[in-house]
Amino acid sequence: MTDSKLRDRAKKILAVLDKEYPEAACSLDFRTPLELLVATILSAQCTDVRVNAVAVDLFRKYRSATDFAEADISELERDIRSTGFYKNKAKSIKACCAALVKEHGGEVPSTMEELVELQGVGRKTANVILGNAYGTPGIVVDTHVGRITQRLGLTKNSDPVKIEFDLMGLFPEKSWTKLSHQLIYHGRALCTARAPKCDACPALKYCDYGLDRK
Repeated sequence: MTDSKLRDRAKKILAVLDKEYPEAACSLDFRTPLELLVATILSAQCTDVRVNAVAVDLFRKYRSATDFAEADISELERDIRSTGFYKNKAKSIKACCAALVKEHGGEVPSTMEELVELQGVGRKTANVILGNAYGTPGIVVDTHVGRITQRLGLTKNSDPVKIEFDLMGLFPEKSWTKLSHQLIYHGRALCTARAPKCDACPALKYCDYGLDRK
């Protein structure tokens, strides 16, 4: 498929997503960039529903980067245990927040370059923060986004960073943050990893994967 045809396909797919998921937004509850940073670290291999439930008490107890940085590691592990992989997550949160205190005055930085220097923060997490806390457009490539864009023929890559840059070249910058949420919504509702509901998919005519299954 030529680049122009691929961009045309992307334009039509975006129109479908805008119609189907006009209110798509971040599913994690947060009030500050710090809360979003911590919640995003906790969301690895965990549902947003579970993270939001844990976050209610967590953010009452730990109100600043200093609070997290100085937290007793065993106590923090207990506080986030139900999110899974709690030992690694607690370690990442403490180290990340210690760096915030030491290098950024306790504030979450607002650039990709600074964010990815923090422990536990890759491009995916950085784009979540930039797009949702700071209004800087970014494409978040999680398992849903990667799976769906491959099925729709928008990328042939499997590496999340390569997928991100493929999509950046196909969609207008102003759509990037919302597009990520729309694709995540679509992945949860219809385009599941197993047994996707292709017959109910409004983007089916743009999906070779779905058409091949019919």
